[in-house]
Amino acid sequence: MEALRLAWAGGAPRLWTAEAMTRQGLVTTVSSRTGTAAVVGWVGSVRDRTAGARSLLEDLGRPGAAPPLPTGDYAAILVCGDRILLMRDEHARIPLFYRQSAGRVTAVSTSARGLGSAAELERRYLCRYLTGNMAQPHTELTPFAGVHRVLGGEVVELSVTGQLRGRTRRRLRAVHAPPVPAADGPHPGEAAKALRLALENAVGRRMGRTTACHVSGGTDSTSIALLAARQPAAGDLVLVAGRFAGGELAAERPYLAEAMEEIRRQAPAARLLVVDVDDVSDFDDFQHHAGDPDEPHPHAFRAPFWARLHAAAAQLGCDTLLTGCGADPIADANPYHLHRLARTGRLRQLTKQARAWAAGSERGLREILHAYVVQPALPLASERITALTRGRTVLGGLGSFGRPRWLRPEFGRAHGYRRASIAESRFMFGPEPEQSLYDVANYLAAPDPLSWHRASQDGFFLSHPFLDPEVVATMRRLPAEATFRPGRPKAVLREAMADLLPAGIHARTVKVPFNELYARGLRTHGDELIDLCRSARHPLIEEMFDIETLCRAVREAQLGMGDSYAWDRMNSSLALVVWLEGLGRRSGVGGAGRAVIAGA
Repeated sequence: MEALRLAWAGGAPRLWTAEAMTRQGLVTTVSSRTGTAAVVGWVGSVRDRTAGARSLLEDLGRPGAAPPLPTGDYAAILVCGDRILLMRDEHARIPLFYRQSAGRVTAVSTSARGLGSAAELERRYLCRYLTGNMAQPHTELTPFAGVHRVLGGEVVELSVTGQLRGRTRRRLRAVHAPPVPAADGPHPGEAAKALRLALENAVGRRMGRTTACHVSGGTDSTSIALLAARQPAAGDLVLVAGRFAGGELAAERPYLAEAMEEIRRQAPAARLLVVDVDDVSDFDDFQHHAGDPDEPHPHAFRAPFWARLHAAAAQLGCDTLLTGCGADPIADANPYHLHRLARTGRLRQLTKQARAWAAGSERGLREILHAYVVQPALPLASERITALTRGRTVLGGLGSFGRPRWLRPEFGRAHGYRRASIAESRFMFGPEPEQSLYDVANYLAAPDPLSWHRASQDGFFLSHPFLDPEVVATMRRLPAEATFRPGRPKAVLREAMADLLPAGIHARTVKVPFNELYARGLRTHGDELIDLCRSARHPLIEEMFDIETLCRAVREAQLGMGDSYAWDRMNSSLALVVWLEGLGRRSGVGGAGRAVIAGA
């Protein structure tokens, strides 16, 4: 989807923005003596996008200025007197790409497909895409040769004629940092106060004129909606929920009702938007959800559920939709502190805490040590051992990084699959896995590619307060002793929200997963997915995949074989097949646009 585009005419820059997205407030343009800025998303605050865009232009557009990047969800182009700056915020929810040739940038866009050629695909990208289980891309590579991604937190500087001057990663501007307990022992009360303040600030930054909150009845989404309801200038609040009348997920209905009642008590004027979703399954309309986006979307199989909620919220004119995504890795105790204890030689503490983790999660001690100590230290080796002991089927023993059996080994060797798997494992765990967890969390689970793909028709982006930099910084600085309570997940969050969460939700520790939607989707669409693979005609599909092995993986998943890691690897490959087949159907160019800078 093309929200803005920069090109050159007669050696002078020409900046274009999508007219419809500008009317919706999704694109903001400002000009001053410093230059012109076009911002997709929001800087500083959703409610005052113009002030945020102007502040970005004045702070970063001045000659010689190199300040930290401000908080927000944005991609921006700044055209100043002597330079052009391309940038994305640290969390990189809004995409931005540039096409480069011989050291010169020839075009910039939010659409990789709009810059690239379907006839020139980057096979190294395909190998990186096929390793790992991230929901959104985080590397410079794109599907199209010669097209590069501006990374999260990166500023790319060009001359006014498009010469590439440099790429730098900027640290985030310091946000208000609440006091954090010292590392000399557990201080759950202070930790809870720090998290509560950070969450209140994060929600406040994301409140629009008409704010939707996704409510599921869980601790995470209910906490965000309650904080939104208590905002001094809450505006129009809409509570969006998907309701299941039957099956396992119907067990969530009492919690959903309890959450809605309490939120309405805090904000009586809040509107309820309860969407019946019994007829929704994973893989519904898969050719659309996987085939139409700019890039392959690994979580396209889950898009039907979120798309139903998006469409309902859009009908009420919402300009932002808040979710509880990101709470699991951010607001819970960090299990990779066990790795820190191991590498610093504190084996007695390691044994004690690992046993507590095992008792609290009803898992074995060996399983805990393997997941949080051995695997982060030796990710590829541990996966190979697992594959040897469990790999009697296509999906058996398939982890996050190993080559799936349907990926042809000669393709992997030719285009760097092993290098890609090493790079992905280092990104996932890093030298300090307990810190890498917070960096990786941003890319793990939030359905941002779907949000971006639907933004022009819905008029809003998803936003995730738990992934706000202030919240992440707060949890990152807390000592393990302040966050871990055996058998009580998200202990700090529960204490932080103890005065607001209804009793039933405050006390619950288990939530019904979406496994039923996945199983139903495979039962309903499994044969269709296999037919899609067998009828695919794009030459890269046959070059990459042993199609019959991939089809066997689908059959195994239908029978419940494998696990969530293996299923995600299969889902990613299916999405790639559909995306490649759809390359010829669509371009990345959007609808009508208007010139912000007209060029020569």
